[in-house]
Amino acid sequence: MTPAERAAALAELQREIREDRASPFAALATQAVPGEGPLDPPLMLVGEQPGDEEDRAGRPFVGPAGRLLDRALAEAGLDRGALYVTNAVKHFKFTPSGRRRLHQRPNAGDIAHYRPFLMREIALVQPRRVLAMGATAVQAILRSRGAIGTLRGIEQQVDGRPVRVTVHPSALLRLRDPATRAEEFRRFAQDLREAAS
Repeated sequence: MTPAERAAALAELQREIREDRASPFAALATQAVPGEGPLDPPLMLVGEQPGDEEDRAGRPFVGPAGRLLDRALAEAGLDRGALYVTNAVKHFKFTPSGRRRLHQRPNAGDIAHYRPFLMREIALVQPRRVLAMGATAVQAILRSRGAIGTLRGIEQQVDGRPVRVTVHPSALLRLRDPATRAEEFRRFAQDLREAAS
């Protein structure tokens, strides 16, 4: 498939993602959030699911976790525009609570529903390496429920493509101790640097 054909197929996939309403929580979401970035990137970043701000904007990683990711990419010397960024689950799963929308973790059925979209996305984008960020991404790509700490830094192969594992940036936002947060941010930036090298 030529790059132009892959770009057209990716645009069609993104249309399918936007129109997908089969997931029980898709009807509650504002919109689907497909990935974005160039074909043939050195690295594809796969997060867990869109958050509140991503759901409203229709773009991945524009909320607090996305801002932390941007800082870590800058620390690692990486240009986000040269990477492809997406999520394993394409709709925001939440529980309404007054005026707030409380994030809910995707379950195995949610992950299974969106996995074919994700695997087609990876095949069309053809990144040199994939970085699975967080347990949902790991479960979708590697079909593993292994602990992030155990899988982190170990390169694996999925459909002939190298895959590495790291934490999701939102995990760093939940750390209360400033010293721990700084150390884990440093490790996350290092994971990004190594995955792109």
